[in-house]
Amino acid sequence: MKAIIIAILFLTGGMVSFAQTPGGIERKQLFDYNWKFKLGDDSLAKLKNFSDTDWRSLDLPHDWSIEGKVNPKNPTGGAGGYFPAGIAWYRKTFKVPGEWKGKSVSIYFEGVYMNSEVFINGKSLGIRPYGYSSFRYDLSPYLDFSKQNVIAVRVDNLQQINSRWYSGSGIYRHVWMNIANPLHVADWGVAVTTPEVSSKQASVQVKVTIKNETASSQSVAVNIRLLSGRFKDEGSSVIKLTLPAQSEKEITQTIKVSKPLLWEPENPNLYQAQIQVLKGDELADETKTTFGIRSLKFTAERSFQLNGKTVKISGGCAHHDNGCLGAAAFDRAEERKVELLKAAGFNAVRTSHNPPSEAFLDACDRLGLLVIDEAFDGWRIGKNKHDYSVYFDKWSKLDLQTMVLRDRNHPSIFMWSIGNEVVERNKPEAVVTAKMLAGTVKSIDSTRPVTSAIVKWGNDWESLDSLMAVHDVCGYNYQLQGAPADHKRIPSRVIFQTESYPRDAFANWKLVQNNNYIIGDFVWTAIDYLGESGIGRWYYSGDVPGEHWENDFFPWHGAYCGDIDLTGWRKPISHYRSLLYNNKDKLYMAVREPRPEPLEIKETWWSVWPTWESWTWPGFEGKNIDVEVYSKYPKVRLYLNGKLLGEKSTTEDQEYKATFSVPYVSGNLKAVAVENDKETESAVLQTSGQAAKIKLIADRKEILANGQDLSYVRIEVTDKDSVIQPNAANRLNFKIEGQGTIAGVDNADVKDFDAYTGNSRKAWHGQAMVVIRSTHNAGDIKLTVSSADLSEATLAIRAIEK
Repeated sequence: MKAIIIAILFLTGGMVSFAQTPGGIERKQLFDYNWKFKLGDDSLAKLKNFSDTDWRSLDLPHDWSIEGKVNPKNPTGGAGGYFPAGIAWYRKTFKVPGEWKGKSVSIYFEGVYMNSEVFINGKSLGIRPYGYSSFRYDLSPYLDFSKQNVIAVRVDNLQQINSRWYSGSGIYRHVWMNIANPLHVADWGVAVTTPEVSSKQASVQVKVTIKNETASSQSVAVNIRLLSGRFKDEGSSVIKLTLPAQSEKEITQTIKVSKPLLWEPENPNLYQAQIQVLKGDELADETKTTFGIRSLKFTAERSFQLNGKTVKISGGCAHHDNGCLGAAAFDRAEERKVELLKAAGFNAVRTSHNPPSEAFLDACDRLGLLVIDEAFDGWRIGKNKHDYSVYFDKWSKLDLQTMVLRDRNHPSIFMWSIGNEVVERNKPEAVVTAKMLAGTVKSIDSTRPVTSAIVKWGNDWESLDSLMAVHDVCGYNYQLQGAPADHKRIPSRVIFQTESYPRDAFANWKLVQNNNYIIGDFVWTAIDYLGESGIGRWYYSGDVPGEHWENDFFPWHGAYCGDIDLTGWRKPISHYRSLLYNNKDKLYMAVREPRPEPLEIKETWWSVWPTWESWTWPGFEGKNIDVEVYSKYPKVRLYLNGKLLGEKSTTEDQEYKATFSVPYVSGNLKAVAVENDKETESAVLQTSGQAAKIKLIADRKEILANGQDLSYVRIEVTDKDSVIQPNAANRLNFKIEGQGTIAGVDNADVKDFDAYTGNSRKAWHGQAMVVIRSTHNAGDIKLTVSSADLSEATLAIRAIEK
């Protein structure tokens, strides 16, 4: 039975590793549960005998900023979404099992924002400023096997502003205990690459670093086995070596795999490398590393080739937050984000502007999404007073090494990014810094290209050529229109757009399709996010004008430039972009919000005209409203209440788009695709009646009773016939019963400053969302949603044991 469970976890990216040390001890153990938390600073909290009985009890991951109130007086300002920050402490008391004696024991933090200091029994283990770096500390010398032990973590996010977007605060990613024999595979000590790949055979190179932390020389055998998805043995190798006392050695073995199952977005096949360290006939250590077999090639002549096939990138940038959950990196939240990106037609994501969670990368591997793994937003010259520039000289090399070492085995990662729009980009020292950073990456992993996102310096673009020359692939922020001229000047340059305006989707798509030296485009952004408040907004006459950096736009506390909103709803621009790059979306219809005369609608740089899936516009009867139809068919026809209004071409010449100006009459609006003079696919919008009912839709009705699994429940306010009422703004009240809690609530309106952790939310455009989190007990969960003048709705979810 256990073997079956292991297989399932391997195939689905399960959270818990079953790699074991001899004696049956799990080598990597989740350490997220039963922490104590207190907002505020107390220097005595590091001490072992400090009393934390009155502190709040909670499980990780945890972000205290999202629990606070959005307020214009909070020091994070518009950049941080007006959320609170500050200083806080976490403590955990635990007993060390006797079988850990003589082992190498370390604690591993996937991410703490920011300036963390970790203590064990009052002893400081170290400080890590960068909130996105993973780090570990050796606990072995300090553990008390006869008494309770205390881990204490001080988190300092007081110095504001330190980020250009919402960062969150706290231990927002997983914490693990690692337990190994003194003779073991080093942490991040396995590197798997595939230097030769074909459909017939692949060469898999496995590098393993073995550590001997004993006081004497040790002779060992290292057994490497490669397994495919169903644990089919695909090849093995054994090498013997001797390690002096207190030393480490790296070994390299190449194993041939016949008829490999290649990793690609459409078929994300995964393998596993099992490493066993044998001391005589005894197993000293065992680890398991997931990897994929695939080849990467970038040339100006043939673009980006994955496994020998040219792939054009339809990418999106994404910040790390999970909307109403804040920065908390629950595995399911990270997986869902990848699912949303895939469903929206993206084949790649840029982790702007920091390393993502391990769960996010695991999901990209498993579900098939290419990744640009990005290290920093800037280098030595800051964009905010307290940002990473303060730490760059001392910490950047270690933080970059950490990212590459941690993430190098993920097949989804196809480029490393060393920066974004660095302020000093046209200074000679920027070239020196870029060479240092690129060299740091290449010293660990030379199989992927190095890039960064470069933006124009005033009107001078060519002055950045020397900086671009340091990169293997050149990232252009908002400058793709200049690529043809650059290609004439520097024909060997491989180019892609690291950030683009949403409204430029067609122009960018055409540049990507028609030029091999341009490998793709990444829109800013794929998903809405908290912070950078007001970017992507539109506004009405009389509102405060300008871009998000020019004025304070509270109550805007997030970005609305994403293809996908904070609840996961795909905006019309998402359907249009996917239609351009893919053939699965071929027809879509939406309606441009009419001008509320005498007021006008005004756009900003990152906005698109507010456009909705709605044919419910009371007050506009008889007035013309623009209906947009996106189509990969040659023509479309538009019908209103069964009457043909017209037919228009929707070929590339029309940018696969037709706009009909229609006098508004309530009823049934229908777009029909026309191919070979025959009507085929159709899209319908139906006028809604008065709000009458609540509809609940769960993405998963069965979740794990592990205290961390999530179910996202979509709420729709509908009329009596179950048609969404897109103008509904009813106050919704949530009640949870049974083995679940409400982790977050949202409605995608980044001007609504109701609490994201409350039990009430207004509907926005007839929709809202509740995120349910499991407890540690199996059983039923019941959600009830009610509102004045609406019929209440209930939903049943089941929490099950693993």
